[in-house]
Amino acid sequence: MQTTNNKILFRIYGRGRGWAFSASDFIGEFERKQIDNALSDLTKEGKIRRICRGMYDYPKYSDLLGQELSPDHEQVAQAFARKFNWRILPSGDAALNLLGLSTQIPGKVVYLSDGPNRKYTILSYQLEFKKTALKEIGFKHRESGLIAQALKALGKDRITSEVIEKIRKQIAPEKYGKVLKETRTVTGWVYDVIKRICREG
Repeated sequence: MQTTNNKILFRIYGRGRGWAFSASDFIGEFERKQIDNALSDLTKEGKIRRICRGMYDYPKYSDLLGQELSPDHEQVAQAFARKFNWRILPSGDAALNLLGLSTQIPGKVVYLSDGPNRKYTILSYQLEFKKTALKEIGFKHRESGLIAQALKALGKDRITSEVIEKIRKQIAPEKYGKVLKETRTVTGWVYDVIKRICREG
């Protein structure tokens, strides 16, 4: 008979290293008290890591550095989005990072959200959610918002053919039409670049 701790650990391990989560990710299967006790025990045993109040991850480990890596900001942001039922979109440096346009790990990571303004300290960085008009984050396909935010963060003068090629590699060709259709309302120059990315311009 598996214990609750083992069942929860099995689900965490099944998601792979880097996954971030909260108690609400298990609420459909277990009672809240069982979950809280299991997460507390697993943290003490060093099997998972507490990264801020009520939030945990199954940390990635670097053999080269001989230590656990900083929590993955995208995984952590998605965990908060699930917990509070927010729609979110990476902004600025976070968007550039996810599209491979920047390798810098920012000290502050900003996500746009349809929830309230919130800030959290996640071990080595600060994660901020900014309440934003729905039109900024209301894209059906995540790629649409991600590309629009990354291009805005870069600025018109820093768009090169190399940048366009890097972004293009991150999108499945079957998504081109959907992205073009969804981003028609963005700023003119941003849409012009999106057309080039999706081989329409």
